[in-house]
Amino acid sequence: MGGVKLRATALAGVYVAEEPHSVADHRGFLRRLYSESELAPALGERRIAQINHTCTRKTGAVRGLHLQRPPHAETKFIRCLQGRVWDVAVDLRSGSPTFLQWHAEELSPANGRMLIIPEGCAHGFQALEPESELLYLHTASYAPAAEAGFSCTDARLAIRWPLPVVDLSARDAAHPPIGADFTGIAP
Repeated sequence: MGGVKLRATALAGVYVAEEPHSVADHRGFLRRLYSESELAPALGERRIAQINHTCTRKTGAVRGLHLQRPPHAETKFIRCLQGRVWDVAVDLRSGSPTFLQWHAEELSPANGRMLIIPEGCAHGFQALEPESELLYLHTASYAPAAEAGFSCTDARLAIRWPLPVVDLSARDAAHPPIGADFTGIAP
């Protein structure tokens, strides 16, 4: 099995890990989901502290935009295990040349991509198929006091969701838009 290829995006530190070919035979397949050494350029000195698995049942449902503020900021490694999602990273880092810009990738088992989202970037996704499941690897444990979020329909961000946004949680629906005075998240 070959190594993972990291493709940089226009947002510094946001990568797409493109999966090498799986090893398959009549029994099925083997696919490496994570390799610390192969992902070292995106991982740096961090270690995986938490792994989450989500299922979003309804097509068009959006989760996000979420992040944790310093000192509990985290890098997320996101892979789709079932279904398809439109996965979005939003740069909220103060002083970043791509501040308030976003990058999206379609993630699915078929394309094998993983989106890597660094500290200071928010994350959200839209389910493009029912029963879409994601696997998240986090470099920090969840810290409720550090949790933050912004509206996924914020006009200032102008995220182009592929489908109408539906089925927001009460928490996500209550997230505010980014205020005009927001200068970003300091490292």
